[in-house]
Amino acid sequence: MTVHFIGAGPGAADLITVRGLRLIERCPVCLYAGSLVPREILAAARPDARIVDTAGLTLDEIVEHFAGAHRLGLDVARLHSGDPSLYGATAEQMRRLDALGIPYDVTPGVPSFAAAAAALGCELTLPEVAQTVVLTRTATRSSPMPEGEALERFAATGATLAIHLSAPNLAHIVRVLTPHYGMDCPAVVAYRVSWPEERLIRGTLGDIRERVKAAAITRTALVLVGPALGGALSTASESRLYAADHHHLLRPRQR
Repeated sequence: MTVHFIGAGPGAADLITVRGLRLIERCPVCLYAGSLVPREILAAARPDARIVDTAGLTLDEIVEHFAGAHRLGLDVARLHSGDPSLYGATAEQMRRLDALGIPYDVTPGVPSFAAAAAALGCELTLPEVAQTVVLTRTATRSSPMPEGEALERFAATGATLAIHLSAPNLAHIVRVLTPHYGMDCPAVVAYRVSWPEERLIRGTLGDIRERVKAAAITRTALVLVGPALGGALSTASESRLYAADHHHLLRPRQR
């Protein structure tokens, strides 16, 4: 028996990995976070599978489902939105499983920042513009941010910022980032990317709050900020990777 933590991707049922889909197809027990993972992803589950929405459960209640399946020798597909390595609250479940001697493994998924970049049709790293993507969040009602991970520290790098779980903190984000990026810096709020109700609110640090307020978006959104999101695409230097005078092992210099 194994608990399989599965990254369900950003929402669209066809953006789950083949491995994740195969696990859903064969596991007799499926647990999913219904507030973030659409029920359609479980359409491939066995007709006799026990499917549990964990959105309203406590950690202890979730672990009891694991323990019950373990006693019966039943594999569990445990679905989390995006990729389990990012803000998935998987570590605490794994600690409980370790304590109970229940084996588990992890299948990665498409993270929300990658899905948002795909929806925008952009690359988050452009030569000589931004070569770093920072995945972070701000403190709301959830766990506080560790000391040293203040948003202004990341802003000082000029990197592309992917700010999770922070739509209610947009005023704070704009206030902190503007001195570093400027009012004209591109900003995007990506709401439920790949869901039927997907919305991409594009703007700048100067007007993104008003645009998001007009769209009445208050949660389930990713905030992206950085020069790579805007007009820099048309003027950025080209990568040396494919340059005719750039030689490497697979494309040696012609003599």
